[in-house]
Amino acid sequence: MIQRSKQGAYFLVLACLITFLLTATGCSGSGAKAKNDNAKASPTSPQAVDVTTAPAILRQLPRFIEATGSLAADEQTDLAPQVAGRVVAVAVELGSYVQRGQVVVRLDSSDAQLRLQQAQAQVEQAQAGVRQAEARIGLRSGQAFDPTRVAEVGASRAALELAEKQLRRYERLVETGDVSRSAYDQQKAQRDQLREQYQAAVQAARQNYAGVQTARAAVDAARTQVDQARKAINDATVVSPMSGYVADRPADVGEYVTSSSKVATIVRTNPMRVRINVPEQSIGQIAPGQSVSAATSAYPDRSFGGRVDRISPGLDPTSRTLVVEAVIENPDGALKPGQFATVRILQPTSEPAVLVPARAVTGTGVSGAESRRVFVIRDGRAEERVVQTGQMEGDLIEIRSGVRADELVATSNLEALRDGAQVRQ
Repeated sequence: MIQRSKQGAYFLVLACLITFLLTATGCSGSGAKAKNDNAKASPTSPQAVDVTTAPAILRQLPRFIEATGSLAADEQTDLAPQVAGRVVAVAVELGSYVQRGQVVVRLDSSDAQLRLQQAQAQVEQAQAGVRQAEARIGLRSGQAFDPTRVAEVGASRAALELAEKQLRRYERLVETGDVSRSAYDQQKAQRDQLREQYQAAVQAARQNYAGVQTARAAVDAARTQVDQARKAINDATVVSPMSGYVADRPADVGEYVTSSSKVATIVRTNPMRVRINVPEQSIGQIAPGQSVSAATSAYPDRSFGGRVDRISPGLDPTSRTLVVEAVIENPDGALKPGQFATVRILQPTSEPAVLVPARAVTGTGVSGAESRRVFVIRDGRAEERVVQTGQMEGDLIEIRSGVRADELVATSNLEALRDGAQVRQ
C-alpha cells in the first residue's frame, strides 16, 4: 500500500516538470521573435567614409610623344687578331675601361721575329748586289744613268770620233790625189767598225744598268719582306680601336686563336642609342635635334636627356610606324646596353590640362576590363565619374574629360567608396 503511494508521487512530480519545460520553451521563442521584429523595425543609419581630398588643378602641360625601345651602345666592335697565334698575355678583364690604342691581347711573335731577321739579311745582300752592279758601269748611288759616262762607252766614243776626223781628212786628200782610194776605203771601214763597237758598248752599258735595276728591285722586295715581318709582329698585339668598356673577353692565355677568333668586345656607352617606333599620325611632329628624355625601371626617379639623331626616310609597311633613333647622354655609365627604356620626344608647345593625383584614379583604362574612374566629393557625398586620362606629370595624371578644374577628388580609402556614399573629410 505504501509502495504504490510512493510511485504515484513520483509520476506526479515528473508530470509537473515536463509541463514547466514546455512552458519555458514557448516563452523564450516568443521573446526572440519579438526582438527580431524590433530589430527589423528600427534599421541602423549608414556610416560616413573617412577620405582625404585634393583639388583638380589647371596647369600648362608640356606635350610629348611617348614610345619604348631597347638601349644600345653608341659603338660596338668585336676584336680579332690579324694573324694566327698563341695567346701569351691578356691585358683586360670583363667590365674594365680601355683607352683607344690600349693593348688588349698579345700573341706569340717569335716566328715573326725570325722572319724579320731573315728579311733584313736579304735586304743587306740585295743592297750589296746593287753596289756591285752600279760599280760595273761606274754609276754612283743616286746618280742618273747616262751610258756615255760608262768607261767602255767613253773609250769607244773617243775612238769613233777620232776615226770620223781621220775619214774626213782622207776625203779631202782623195780629192787632191794625196791619198789613194784604197787608203780612204780602209779608213772608212775602220770608222764603221769603231761605230759598231761604240753601239755595242752602249748596248752593254744599258744591259748592265738593267742589272742595276734588277738588283734595286731585289732590294725593294727584301724591304717588303721586312715590312711584312714587322707588320706580323705588330699584328701579334691586339689593341682597342676606340675608348670604351670590355663587354666580352673570351680569350685566355695559352689558347690558339686565328684571324676569325673573337678575343674581346669593346662598347662605347656614352652616348647611348635607342630606336623607337612613332605612329604615323605623329610623324609631322618629329624633327632631328628635338629634345628627348628617357626613363628606365632601374632608375624610376631619374630622367636621362638626349636628342633625336636620325629619322628613317619611310614608314614600316606592316606597322605603319616611323623608326626614329635618339641619342641619350650617359656620362656616368648608369645606363647599360639592352635596358628597356621609355622615351618621350618633347614638343615645342605646351597646352592647359587638368591634373589630379595619380592615386585618385582607379581602374585599368580603356584597354582593360574596366574603365578609369575618380570620386568627386560634393556636399559631403562621393560622386563616381568615368574619366579619360592622359599623360603623367610626376605624381599627377592628366584628366582629359570627366573632371573640371578646382573640383575635389578623393585620394584615399577609394575601395570603400560607392556612388552617392557619405564621406567625412
